Order: sequence, then C-alpha cells, then structure tokens
Amino acid sequence: MEQTSTHSTTNNESLRKTQTNSRVIKDSNSVLNRLKNELKQLMFSQPPGVSAFPDSDNLFSWVGSIMGPEGTIYEGLTYKITMKFPSDYPFSAPSVQFQTRCYHPNIDEIGNICLDILKDKWSAIYNVTSILVSLQSLLGEPNIDSPLNNEAAELWAKPDVFKKQVIKWFKESNKV
Repeated sequence: MEQTSTHSTTNNESLRKTQTNSRVIKDSNSVLNRLKNELKQLMFSQPPGVSAFPDSDNLFSWVGSIMGPEGTIYEGLTYKITMKFPSDYPFSAPSVQFQTRCYHPNIDEIGNICLDILKDKWSAIYNVTSILVSLQSLLGEPNIDSPLNNEAAELWAKPDVFKKQVIKWFKESNKV
C-alpha cells in the first residue's frame, strides 16, 4: 500500500510540474507575441524623438533613444536607454534605465528612473511607446516633489546653472 501511495504522489508531482512548465511556456509565448506586436506598432507609428528595438535577437531586452523635447533644457540631446522585460510582462513593468548620464531630478547618477508608471502606477495598458513618450515628457517636466537627484531638484529653479550641469554630464557620458 505504501508503494502505491508513493507512486501516486510521484505521479501527482510530475503532473503538477508538467502543467506548471506548460503554463510557463504558454505565458512566455504570449509575452513574446505582445512584444512582437509592440515592436510592429512602434515601427509603423513611431512618435517623433523616440525609438526602441530589441537588443540582438532577445525580445526581452531592448535598447532605445530619447531626444530631448523642443523648448526644454534637453533639446538637441539624445539619451540612450535600456529596457528589460520580465517574464510576466505586461502585468509587471519593465526595468528601464538611462545608459547616457542624465542630470535630472528624477534620474540618479547610474540611470535609475523615478517615474510612477514604471513603479506603483504601472498597468498592463502601458506599452513601449507609452513608456518612451512618458520618459521624453519627464525630461521637460520633472516631478520635483519626488527626486532621485536632490541636487538637480534644487537647481531646477536656476535654469542657467542647471543647463551647465546637463551639458557637463552629457559630454562626460559621450566621451570616446
């Protein structure tokens, strides 16, 4: 009797693992399909000043660029970003980071970003395009009340001094 019970338990565990593995594969395929569709959407209706595409053949890792919006301190500057998508995307936000140093109240020295839609306000309705456009908007309209870079938040009220820091960080980041 004990052997039957052990055999039955082993079969149940095996069945559970198979079901879990098949769910993971199915979920992974739906994430890949979502990312493929977002890439197509971005290719056919790319908003001005932003772009993103997969880094090599890995659809879970993208690189992108964001041009500073016209009429802002960041006008004429292009920033590189990376986007890493989790296996449960779009139900969890991607990890987004600036690769080009960006002097900004909501971006720290290593490129981490404080943007509500990438944190607690994330929703599955957001996509790559909405992230890129939100980041571009953030450049011209920082949230001074929630800074990652306190010095930048304090200097924001002094546009001339702030602009010098923006240019300094940008040039340092782009040295060859």
